[in-house]
Amino acid sequence: MTREFSKIKESLASWGEIRQLLRGGEQGQLVPVVIPKDRRGFAWMSLVFLALYFAGMAALTDFTIIAALLALALLLLAAVTMWRKAIIEIEEGTTGVRSRWGAITGTLPPGRHYLWLPWDRVDAVVDTSTEIPYSAPIVACPTAENVPLKSIEFFLKFRIVDPVAFVRTIGAGNFDLVLSSAVQDAIRQRSRRVNTERAYDLRGSDVGDMQEALNRQLGRYGVRITGANIPDVQLPDQYQQHLATREKVAKELSAYEREWELTRKRRIDTLLMEIERSKKTRDARVVEVKAAHNNARKNVARMLEEQETEAQRVTWEIEARGRADLTSAENEAKALRRLAESYRDNRAVLQYELARKRLDVGAKLAENAPQALVVRTQQGQADSALSTLILAQLLPRISGTGTGQVNGHTPSA
Repeated sequence: MTREFSKIKESLASWGEIRQLLRGGEQGQLVPVVIPKDRRGFAWMSLVFLALYFAGMAALTDFTIIAALLALALLLLAAVTMWRKAIIEIEEGTTGVRSRWGAITGTLPPGRHYLWLPWDRVDAVVDTSTEIPYSAPIVACPTAENVPLKSIEFFLKFRIVDPVAFVRTIGAGNFDLVLSSAVQDAIRQRSRRVNTERAYDLRGSDVGDMQEALNRQLGRYGVRITGANIPDVQLPDQYQQHLATREKVAKELSAYEREWELTRKRRIDTLLMEIERSKKTRDARVVEVKAAHNNARKNVARMLEEQETEAQRVTWEIEARGRADLTSAENEAKALRRLAESYRDNRAVLQYELARKRLDVGAKLAENAPQALVVRTQQGQADSALSTLILAQLLPRISGTGTGQVNGHTPSA
């Protein structure tokens, strides 16, 4: 495990060394910013002065053609030298910080640029595309119980998103101090919230809140944290021994658990064998029960057939008896109906005989019926009391004899 913080610095180098420093660093240190050496000089001015000298010589001496040619060649060489010195090439993935008279005026994107004026220059070339890894092993971080952990290694990646703010505000050297301080503070705050027994839980834990806090602190420097994690945590030696003891106990417990698992499996296998034997016994008994059940069903079926036969016989007897009773009842009804018809015929005869006998009785009664007695009185005379009294006394006697006639009265029995 790395025991030292990653170091961030800025270097002064020529244009040819910038790419190597930005990609590989210098002596194990990270170099996100390189200050290029200004390779432009005033050598081309001496060529211009020589060209003017030969131009004057061509005008004042007899070596006109040779001096003019030399002056023209020197001027051309001075122009080419000035053009070559004005070329600035910015590597892909980097950004140049441009200044004029020492004041930062903007940035130069990757590619070829021309700085013709000597007071225009590139102050720094900043790596703005690479995610720079940074390792920070924090030593003696106290936990919630105030137990100092042996070390916590914190790893993060950052990228410079605003090269002007980074160069103008802090610079690479100062940023190293600020970043290491911010990381230590964030790690110590996190370890303060963790119990010692659960310190190993910090490995690979979510550090999104720490990343956001670092971004808030470092955002004003033009830097953004793109990733962070805690790859390793080391406990104090005493706790490591304690954990070793716990691991030993855990291994013994695991061995006991494996032994118990084997014993349990053997017991389970024995029980399964007993269960299989019981199943076989049960199956044999089930076969016997099924055979007995089939025999019982056959006996029941035979009994049912016998009962149905008996019931059919009884039914037939009942039906025969019923049909016989029905036949006798029908015959009796026919006899009664015939008797009724004969009674009806006899009744008519009887009624005729009765009517005839009534007529005979009526004739006999008419022959023996009393006859009216007519008492004649003189016309125009009223009945006297004496005649009425005599008549009242004679009427019973007369009715006994059966004849009599009284004038004006018709008594009847």
